[in-house]
Amino acid sequence: MSDHDHQANKEEIFSKVLRAGRRTYFFDVRSTRADDFYLTITESKKHTNQDGEVYYKKHKIYLYKEDFDNFKDLLEQTTDYIIEQRGSEVISEKHQPDFHKKHSEPVNLEEEDQKPEQSQGPEVPSAYTDVRFDDI
Repeated sequence: MSDHDHQANKEEIFSKVLRAGRRTYFFDVRSTRADDFYLTITESKKHTNQDGEVYYKKHKIYLYKEDFDNFKDLLEQTTDYIIEQRGSEVISEKHQPDFHKKHSEPVNLEEEDQKPEQSQGPEVPSAYTDVRFDDI
């Protein structure tokens, strides 16, 4: 078998995909040169440039058979710990669009109207409040 054939077969052994919002996880079985199997877990996260161009950042883990048992044990221990400590309900704002509405204090509109207006330059969307333009 040529290297090209080996590479093509390497990619098609077994694969599963988990889509999770802007992230996608790929679980792929690959073959070593000695024709043994190993697992790659790839996280691919969708990003968008300021010009609207979409690109993906990928991170990969290589997991070999001799590490499977320890990996599974530690994964189970850590996921169990998280569920025991915080429950299984998802509470992050990335997963709940109305997170801020549920967790913000009510605003008294009369008090807001009585405050003197302070000019702080052009209005910046709240999603970008950590960006500083002073250095430009």
